Amino acid sequence: ETHGELALRKRQVLILFVLLGLSQAGPESVLYSVAEETEVGSFVGNLARDLGLGVEELSSREARVVSDDNEKHLQLDLLTGDLLLNEKLDREELCGSTEPCVLHFQMVLENPLQFFRAELHVKDINDHSPMFLDKQILIKISESTSIGTTFLLESAQDLDVGTNSLQNYTISPNSHFYIKIRDSSDGKLYPELVLDRALDHEEEPELTLTLTALDGGSPPRSGTTLVLIKVLDINDNAPQFAQKLYEVHVLEDTPIGSWIITIFANDLDAGNYGKISYTFLHASEDIRKTFEINPISGEVHLRSCLDFEVIQFYTISIQATDGGGLSEECTLLVKVIDINDNPPEVTISSFTKSIPENASEILVALFSVRDQDAGDNGRIVCSIQDELPFFLKPTFKNFFTLVSEKALDRETKSEYNITITVTDLGTPRLKTQLNLTVTVSDVNDNAPNNSPALHIGSVSATDRDAGANAQVTYSLLLPPHDPHLPLASLVSINADNGQLFALRALDYEALQAFEFGVRAADRGSPALSSQALVRVLVVDDNDNAPFVLYPLQNGSAPCTELVPRAAEAGYLVTKVVAVDGDSGQNAWLSYQLLKATEPGLFGVWAHNGEVRTARLLSERDAVKHRLLVLVKDNGEPPLSASVTLHVLLVDGFSQPYLPLPDVAAAEARADPLTVYLVIALASVSSLFLVSVLVFVAVRLCRRSRHRLLVLVKDNGEPPLSASVTLHVLLVDGFSQPYLPLPDVAAAEARADPLTVYLVIALASVSSLFLVSVLVFVAVRLCRRSRAASGGGCAVPEGPFAGHLVDVSGTGTLSHSYQYEVCLRGGSGTGEFKFLKPILPSFLGLGEERISEGNPNFRDNFEFN
Repeated sequence: ETHGELALRKRQVLILFVLLGLSQAGPESVLYSVAEETEVGSFVGNLARDLGLGVEELSSREARVVSDDNEKHLQLDLLTGDLLLNEKLDREELCGSTEPCVLHFQMVLENPLQFFRAELHVKDINDHSPMFLDKQILIKISESTSIGTTFLLESAQDLDVGTNSLQNYTISPNSHFYIKIRDSSDGKLYPELVLDRALDHEEEPELTLTLTALDGGSPPRSGTTLVLIKVLDINDNAPQFAQKLYEVHVLEDTPIGSWIITIFANDLDAGNYGKISYTFLHASEDIRKTFEINPISGEVHLRSCLDFEVIQFYTISIQATDGGGLSEECTLLVKVIDINDNPPEVTISSFTKSIPENASEILVALFSVRDQDAGDNGRIVCSIQDELPFFLKPTFKNFFTLVSEKALDRETKSEYNITITVTDLGTPRLKTQLNLTVTVSDVNDNAPNNSPALHIGSVSATDRDAGANAQVTYSLLLPPHDPHLPLASLVSINADNGQLFALRALDYEALQAFEFGVRAADRGSPALSSQALVRVLVVDDNDNAPFVLYPLQNGSAPCTELVPRAAEAGYLVTKVVAVDGDSGQNAWLSYQLLKATEPGLFGVWAHNGEVRTARLLSERDAVKHRLLVLVKDNGEPPLSASVTLHVLLVDGFSQPYLPLPDVAAAEARADPLTVYLVIALASVSSLFLVSVLVFVAVRLCRRSRHRLLVLVKDNGEPPLSASVTLHVLLVDGFSQPYLPLPDVAAAEARADPLTVYLVIALASVSSLFLVSVLVFVAVRLCRRSRAASGGGCAVPEGPFAGHLVDVSGTGTLSHSYQYEVCLRGGSGTGEFKFLKPILPSFLGLGEERISEGNPNFRDNFEFN
C-alpha cells in the first residue's frame, strides 16, 4: 500500500508539472496514427528522432509519456526512443462517434523540465456490422394506399465511422415495394419503404420482406431484419398529433417507473381504423433502456435512472399508427434537470506541514477543486476559518493555494488546524471539508526580558552640561490622589532611561485616556529640572461579545412570534436587538441565520437584525419553526452570540373570542359620560376643601397672638437677671370697636373650640367625600383593566384552546398590550372593522372616538 500511495503521489505531482508546463511547451505537435485493435507492443514511431533528441538524453533526463486522460495507452522505450502501444485501442470506446479520434499526450523531460506535445490519431477499422435493434418490423398498409407512398422503417445502428459506417439499404426482391434512402441533417441514413404497385388484400393479405443494411467497409458488413407487411382494408384517415413537438423537464433523481408524459393522437376513423398504437421510432439503445411507452395509452414511463452528468437531454421520435396502418410522427424532447447530487471534490497537489515563524506569504498547500454538477450546483465556494492568519488565493482555473497572511509567532501559537471547506451553491448545498495541521517552527527572535511590566513608551530629555551635571533622572509627577483613577498603580517609569511601563491591564471600557507629568532632573548642585506632560490613549480591543437585548434569553418561557399564513414575502416577523460594549468597528454587528427548521422560508437582514419571510407561506409549511440567529461583531478575532427564536404560523382569530360589536360600541359611548361625571364631582369637592382651608387660614391670621419672654440682666460679678412675659395681640386698628370687652373676649375665647370643631368636621366630610370619589374611579379603572386583559371576550378560565396562543409578554415587545377589536356584523373570521389599543389611562376630553359606523378608521387588517 505504501508503494501504491507513493506511485499515486508521483503521478499527481507529474500531472501538476504537465499542467504547469503546458504554457512552456511549444505550439508544434508531433502527429502519429495507428489503426484501432492493433496488437500491444506495436511500433507507433520513433519519438526521439522526431523530436531531435538523442537516445542517451532520454534516460538521463528521465523521459516519460503522459496522456491527457491519465491512461497509459503508450509506452516509451528509453533504449531506442521508440513509441509503442501499451494496450489495444478501441476507437469506439475512446471517441464514440467523434471523428477524427485524437489522443493528446506529452513527453516530459527533467533537468531541465521540458514538455513536447504529440497527438495520436486512432484510425477506424470495419470491426462492427450494422445491426437492427428490432428483429422484425411490422407495417400495416391499407389496400387503398396510393402508389408512391413511403413508409418509415427502423434504421440500423453501426458504431463505425467514415466509409466503414452504414452506407446503403436493400430490400428482398418483390413486386410491390422498393427502398428509398433519406439523408437526415445529422448525417444518418434512414430507409423508407416505397409502394411501387397497388396492394390487394384479397389477393395477398400479408408480405414478409428482408431489409438488409450495408456498410462501406472492405469487405462490407451487413445486418438484416424482417419486415412483416399486413394489408388492411381501406382506411382514409391517418392519426393526427395535437402537436409536433412535446417538451418535458425531468429531474435526474426521478424514481424508476415514474410517469413522464402522455402522448395523444386522434383518428377520425371508427372501429379498428380508429384505434391507435404508439411506438418509438428510430430510437437508440439508450432511449429504449431509459424510457418505455404504453402502446395503447401513449403514456411514457421511466425504465432506468437518469444522470445529468452523462446525458442532458433525449430526443425521441414517437410514431402513432392507427388500425388501418396509417402513421404520424412527433418528437418528444426530454430535458434532464440537474440536481445537486455530487459533492465537491478536493485534490491536494502539495502540502507543507511546517513553516517558519518569521516569514510571510509562505505557500502552505496547493490543491484543486471540482464539482460534476452543472449551473449553480457546480459553482464552488472555497473558504477557511476567519480567525486564522492564512488566506486562499485562486491561481489557475480550479486551482487554489493556501498562503500564510503574515509572519507568525510561534511563542503565541505553535500549531494551526486549518479546515478547507468547499461548498457548492446548489440546493441543498453540499460541502466537502479537508483538515490540515500546520506547525510553526521556532526562530530565535526573542531576547531575554526581565521587565516586570509592559513597556508602553519612553520619554527622553537632554542636558548640554557634562559629567554629573548631565546625568538625567526621571520621575513621575502624579496629580492629587483620585480614588477613581489611581495613576500610581497604573504606570511606572525607569529613572535611568525614561521607559514607561503599564503596571496592570487597561480596560478601554473603563478608561479611554489618562495623563500624568514626568519630571527630568540632573544631578548638579543645585539640581535643575524640566517637566513634560504625557497623555496615554487606550486602544480598544475586541474583548466584549455582543449582548442580545431582545429577545431575552434568560431561561424563562421561550419567545414565540406569530406569523399569519397569508403573510407576503418580506413580512417582518421580529427584530433581533443586540449591543456591544466595545467601540468602533469592534462594535459593528452583523446578523446571520445559522439554522432553521425549514431553510429558505425565513431570512435575517445582515445589518439590522430584521427577521422576514423569504417567500409566500403554504399549507405544507410546518406550524412551529425554530430559528437560530448568530450576532457577530467586526472585531479581530470576531466575537459572537446566538439567540433562538420560536415562530408559530397561525391561520387567524376565532369569532367567539372577540367582543360583540353592540356591546363594545355601548361601552365606548358610555365612557365619556362617566369621565365627565367623575371630573365634575372631583372639581366640586376640591373647590369646597380649598374654601374651608382658606377660611381657617384667614381666621388664624386675624386672631394671631404672640408671647414674648424678656430677660433683664445687670453687669455685676456675678451678673444677676430677671425675666418677664409679654402677650401681644395683633389687631386691625386702635379704635375702641376693635378692642374686645373683657366679657366679650372671654365669650369669644370660649367659642373658639366650637369653631375649630366645626372646621374639623367640615374638612373631614369633604376629605371623606373626595376619597370616595377616588375609590370609585379606581374601581372603574380596575374593572375596565380586567375586561381589557380578557380582550373583551367571554374566554373560559384555564389553558387556551389548541388553535390559540397566549402571547402576553412573549411577543415582539417585552410588555403586554391589549387591543379592542370589533368586527363587521356577520363577518365571522373575515375582515377586521377596526383595531385600537386600550391604554390604562383616561381618554382626553378632546380625543376623537372611532365608531363602528365610521369607515375612515386608522388601520385595517385582513386575516384569512
